[in-house]
Amino acid sequence: MERTAYPQFKRVVSARELRETFTPTIDEIRWAREKTRSEQHLLALVVLLKVVARLGHFPVLFEVPIAIVEHVRIALELKPDIEPGHDSDRTLRFHKSLVRERLGITSDPERASAVAEAAIREAARTKDNLPDLINVALEELVRARLELPGYTTLDEMVGTIRTQVNTAVFAGIAARMSGPAADEVDALLKADPIRRRSQFDQVKTVAGAPTVGNVKDHVKHLAWLDALGPTEEWLDGYRRRRWLSRRRGQPDRCR
Repeated sequence: MERTAYPQFKRVVSARELRETFTPTIDEIRWAREKTRSEQHLLALVVLLKVVARLGHFPVLFEVPIAIVEHVRIALELKPDIEPGHDSDRTLRFHKSLVRERLGITSDPERASAVAEAAIREAARTKDNLPDLINVALEELVRARLELPGYTTLDEMVGTIRTQVNTAVFAGIAARMSGPAADEVDALLKADPIRRRSQFDQVKTVAGAPTVGNVKDHVKHLAWLDALGPTEEWLDGYRRRRWLSRRRGQPDRCR
């Protein structure tokens, strides 16, 4: 999660972030007082309002850092022993509806799933890194003013869609391969009975340090790869995806 833009609480909330992000305005305080009948509910509603504005989804109240709760409590001029809470699920649902209306976000899991899936599937054609795909989905969900699904939901969706897209890429390349050249590529996967290694290890050889000898060796390696078959034809239309992965400094998984 740390490698994505998925909103989450920081381990340590700075004084600056408390002041700039979690301080309720006079209008927000007035609004919350009009919607609640107890100090406990008042604190709970304002805490939810400020954290959802920051996260885009509803956390469980006990997950909210104590520093944030204390900061909001002081802003509301409440006693130190007042804790945020809801007497019932009905009150919690009511507070959530108030916060959504105030922030202009919608809770629609089906639509959120559809928006995220469409964004991920489109992005997976040129991106392969999981955090990148999750970030694309987050961007579209925020643009659509939708409440964010849980991180696990997005993570599982990205994994499934990426597998589907990659499988289609692999199948498309394999469909172009035929004849002796294809047989040679298949032979790369056959392990030597003595060494118990296959030539596929040689395919994965990376360039060494930038010395004259290593450069010459790598040129020979590239020539050997080119001789395996008409790779330009096999990979036509797919190389851009590989280039984008490399450009972003991510591992090239499109083998």
